[in-house]
Amino acid sequence: MQTQRELSSFPIAPVHKTKLAAAGFIIVEDLKGMKPSELSKETGIGMEESLDILKLVLGTDGKGDNSGHVDKSALDILKQEQSLPHIVTFSEQLDNMLGGGVPLCKITEFCGAPGTGKTQICMQLAVDAQIPECLGGLEAEVIYIDTEGSFIVERLVDIVTATVEHCKEIAGGDQDSGELGDFTPERVLSRMHYYRCHDYIELLATIHLLPDFIKQHSKVRLVIVDSVAFHFRHDFDDMSLRTRLLTSTAQNLIKLATTFELAVVLTNQMTTKVRAGESSQLVPALGESWGHASTIRVILYWEGQERYAWLYKSPSHREARVPYQVTMGGIRDVVTEDESHNDDTVDTDKNPTKRQRVT
Repeated sequence: MQTQRELSSFPIAPVHKTKLAAAGFIIVEDLKGMKPSELSKETGIGMEESLDILKLVLGTDGKGDNSGHVDKSALDILKQEQSLPHIVTFSEQLDNMLGGGVPLCKITEFCGAPGTGKTQICMQLAVDAQIPECLGGLEAEVIYIDTEGSFIVERLVDIVTATVEHCKEIAGGDQDSGELGDFTPERVLSRMHYYRCHDYIELLATIHLLPDFIKQHSKVRLVIVDSVAFHFRHDFDDMSLRTRLLTSTAQNLIKLATTFELAVVLTNQMTTKVRAGESSQLVPALGESWGHASTIRVILYWEGQERYAWLYKSPSHREARVPYQVTMGGIRDVVTEDESHNDDTVDTDKNPTKRQRVT
């Protein structure tokens, strides 16, 4: 990148070029070392627009060159992905469909109508991410962003209690052995960082501040946004602005997932799509362009009296559908008639994905 190149030569909006020039920013060198917040304050340009300008002018690393980037082979990337653990859901069939659970370094989106279990899955994942390493878990901290007010702490306590009891059971039930360390309901609840966002501005600001927070809490391995659609569906008249903000949000979340090697889980609502001459159908909200934001998309739906999860989009696993249920203890497999006669059988394998009938 030529540091003496004039900013007027870049494809920047004319109004922003005028503001940059008025603030004394003439060439690329003038922007080096600037943060989006600083540029916004100096010029009066919005935060999102300032970030876009810095990315355009200085390049992806924000320094005007690519010296900080390390070349990787496809084999290196494959080995890295295979070495990363997953966050289990406590439904063995759902975990198998996802390839072991919710993966790190990716965005996983659960879409569904009200009552399909989106928030229940989020709560279960928020607890399961904290399973001790001795049981194959991550022993991590969690960030939970709630936009709808559907986070019910009493319900979370039910899931936490069942999960802790389940882990102690598969560890042998010896609570004095110290194998599970301080894996207690109180400890699990204290390692879950909760944010309530009442509008899209609060949501965008929270996501923007997450990198600094995670740097201070290096054990964070899961970020949940329940739901990403709520404010973007109700607070906007300018659809082009909504599209730009959603695109920026998706870019920030995938960068967060890859930079800090954590899982990002989003929930999305459903909307009715009507085409001339065709019957209406339920589809994920926020439009077709948003459908490219997530790496993995799972659609939750009812069929008769059972809940189903449909793996609609995945780069590495084929499309599949599996049943699951929401019990008092959280997300579990659907118990078949044959299995219901084997309740006395306990799997002692130290694997938290094994089915346990906690009701």
